[in-house]
Amino acid sequence: MRLWRCAVFVAALLPFLWWAGQVAMGQAGPEPGQYLLLNFGQCALILLLLTLSLTPLMKLTRWKGFALIRRQMGLWTFSYGVLHLTSYLLFILGLDFSALGEDLQRRPYIIVGFAALLMLLALAVTSNQYSMKRLGKRWKFLHRLVYIALILVLLHFFWVVRADMTQWSGYALAGIVLMLLRIPAISRALGRVRPRKGHAKVSASRV
Repeated sequence: MRLWRCAVFVAALLPFLWWAGQVAMGQAGPEPGQYLLLNFGQCALILLLLTLSLTPLMKLTRWKGFALIRRQMGLWTFSYGVLHLTSYLLFILGLDFSALGEDLQRRPYIIVGFAALLMLLALAVTSNQYSMKRLGKRWKFLHRLVYIALILVLLHFFWVVRADMTQWSGYALAGIVLMLLRIPAISRALGRVRPRKGHAKVSASRV
């Protein structure tokens, strides 16, 4: 399982290395800051969807490997969200915080994205055994914020790319399917699917 975790770590790190390399080699187009901003944001959305898919996959396959990387994937999602925000502050705002108020008026979707990032921050900080023990039943309630965060991220992305809805529609459809799989009746049905041979049986916990 350590090899599996290392493979996931490398896979999640590769996009950052690739995009940073493209910028360093001058192959990121005329606006490298915008290039990083969009790619980091889109990667955060993809990772969020992948993170939410782990519980349904675990219920279907009974393979504990999906549960083992759930925290790691959540932290990577938050990390790319931070990179997305950092790219905005550095390359779009130019660290001129006096212009932030005016920019928020022209681009209110920034507020929506920041609210989603704050929720992901709360989840990242409490995604450990200590927090689970301290919060008890409140931990599950808190971590249901991930669904609200997903809605806000999709809204943020919709606001940015509303001129071209094709790509956004794919992400939105994936998000709808993943949230439907959390409906108790559907979730229980997934748990009753007969596991394939060779896969370890583990109890499926919710995100």
